[in-house]
Amino acid sequence: MTLSDTFYDIISLRNKLFTGGVFMYVKNQMTTDVVTVFKDASIDLAFQLMIEKGCKQLPVIDDGQLVGCVTEQLLSEVSPSKATTLSMYELNYLLSKTKVKDIMITDMPTGKPDMLMEDAAQLLLNSGVDSLPITEGKKLVGIITRTDILKSYLELTGVGEIGSRVSIKAKDETGILADITSIIKKFNINIAHVANYDHIGSDDAGEIIIRLASTETDELINALEASGYEILSVRQNT
Repeated sequence: MTLSDTFYDIISLRNKLFTGGVFMYVKNQMTTDVVTVFKDASIDLAFQLMIEKGCKQLPVIDDGQLVGCVTEQLLSEVSPSKATTLSMYELNYLLSKTKVKDIMITDMPTGKPDMLMEDAAQLLLNSGVDSLPITEGKKLVGIITRTDILKSYLELTGVGEIGSRVSIKAKDETGILADITSIIKKFNINIAHVANYDHIGSDDAGEIIIRLASTETDELINALEASGYEILSVRQNT
């Protein structure tokens, strides 16, 4: 077994033990109890739902199928301004008669349950929306929000878990990560999470962040430094 094989086995085992191999998929992070509005509902009702549920975007459904989306901004744009000369009765009448289907967006982005979370994040970022309806066919089965994306990132990086966060300066060379993990293995310390960050403006140096399932890392740190690695920081969470 090569050093690369050893590294692969360690990371694969970490994925199974610490993440269950599930948090990376939309179906395991999405909200299934979705707040929706019917296409024939009034925009006044849509406004009330947004205020009550604290959301800025509502999927629009018809017979259980996703047919569109209405946003807080869109509702604001079609509502009468404060400078209107309409009476309160006329305002209420207008809001009650204008239907969601008359103003909804029908070409909104959607995702699938088996989509990777990073792909969902990229889609949210590119489209500028606050949430992503998840569908199977045309049936709405869930929704992913920007908050869900942030939570999955925190899970990925292991924030809040008991253990140690070790930051190592590393050149962009083949085998660096495998070498580091082989040193860690000698001390029988489990690797919980690994991340690599490139430093802007640096051609050959980056930063490897390793979260370890142990707070007893003094001997390991000495071994890493003895092998020529520069330890940038060590933080422990107990």
